[in-house]
Amino acid sequence: MHLRDLAGILPVEGTSSRDLEVTGISSDSRQVKPGVVFFALAGSKADGAAYAADAAKRGAAAVVVGKASAIAGLSVPVLSVDDPRLALALSAARFFGKQPETMVAVTGTAGKTSVAAFTRQIWEQAGFAAASIGTTGVVAPGRNEYGSLTTPDPVALHQLLRELAEAGVTHASMEASSHGLDQRRLDGVKLAAGGFTNLGRDHMDYHPTVEDYHRAKLRLFDALLPKGAPAIIFADDPWSAPTVKAAQAAGLKVLTVGRHGDFLKLKRVEHERHRQRAEVEADGVLYEIDLPLAGDFQIANALVSAGLAISTGTPVAKALMALEKLQGAPGRLDLVGATANGAPVYVDYAHKPDALENVLAAVRPFTTGRVIVVFGCGGDRDRGKRPIMGEIATRLADVVIVTDDNPRSEVPETIRAAILAAAPGAIEIGDRRKAIHEAVAMLKAGDTLIVAGKGHEEGQTIGAETFPFSDHEEVRSALRERAA
Repeated sequence: MHLRDLAGILPVEGTSSRDLEVTGISSDSRQVKPGVVFFALAGSKADGAAYAADAAKRGAAAVVVGKASAIAGLSVPVLSVDDPRLALALSAARFFGKQPETMVAVTGTAGKTSVAAFTRQIWEQAGFAAASIGTTGVVAPGRNEYGSLTTPDPVALHQLLRELAEAGVTHASMEASSHGLDQRRLDGVKLAAGGFTNLGRDHMDYHPTVEDYHRAKLRLFDALLPKGAPAIIFADDPWSAPTVKAAQAAGLKVLTVGRHGDFLKLKRVEHERHRQRAEVEADGVLYEIDLPLAGDFQIANALVSAGLAISTGTPVAKALMALEKLQGAPGRLDLVGATANGAPVYVDYAHKPDALENVLAAVRPFTTGRVIVVFGCGGDRDRGKRPIMGEIATRLADVVIVTDDNPRSEVPETIRAAILAAAPGAIEIGDRRKAIHEAVAMLKAGDTLIVAGKGHEEGQTIGAETFPFSDHEEVRSALRERAA
């Protein structure tokens, strides 16, 4: 590729540098090699323009900056654009070129990981080579890699999409976080359909208001999906109606799912301990489905997933019957084990108010004894959610143990105090390992234990260091200890 091949994205017309060979795209000056186009992005901690000279020394083909950045005296062409993040994403898409033929993305506060995973599984059962990309990493035929970002940066994302396409993947589902949408990480992805799960309080350290948070989510519908594309929207959330309105205004084909849905209508649900029986109406036909996952929220996730698969070509009956074989995403109401007296222990990623409320409500119908919850809140994140989660826990659980969950640079006792202020009667055990072991030790017949907050994570960040820690492993260790 030559610089001229990025015309329309970058202002290269008429420049003497348009014939320069482009060997790569990067927003990290340390990764610049000869021929790489460097994008100077303004971040929360540093402005990429400060690294432009370093990129030039390393042999950058050109440096791309925002129009407000004044850079002079470089030995390489400096290209000014209105939105460097958008230009980076579109340039990465053009540079790497290939993507799976059918791409879908799902946004919302909770459920994105499950919907991406479920959609991949439905496609797999329909005979497609499928992949999913999100919080728990990349899953594709012959590939299962743990990840750390819900929505990868554009260069990593488009490199990944090319690798998947070249490996024969035809269908891919991905999570669209509010950060990823706001920072233009998904621009350039050729989406066939989009999904919306719900909206609750999250990322208030990044978005000034919930309305601003919602607007960031809506970029999936009003900026990224082509006109006429299907928008699969869960119908039973307080934010469903404004999302439907925005999708319709964007000229999309709105298909709603859930109890108030018109595309896939949930008619009836019977909850059991490890599964639920559902009746779903589609095109006037009633389908009876045994979903092997517990919780109302998993029915919602499954219906959004089925909607995404159906709207991109999977036959209705095949998609709905595939729901009977779904495997839950790692760390999402994950049954890790049970005590000798039959009390189950679940690990769940719930680290937001809505998610904690959903998971505690999900286990209540099949809990004849006490619901016990172990949870904490992360440091250097939205502080306002701490008392909210404390209130939810004490309202919906019978025994609440407040512990640490990635305190990062904050004082752990301060985080716990903010939760405990709204959690009268809660037990405070700062050491997460000890909190899990004590919770398992107190289980009686009929009880259910939820260890919430970390889910699939395999580390605990204290200060600047991340130590190995797995809720799954600690639960298994505590169950062994109790059995002995």
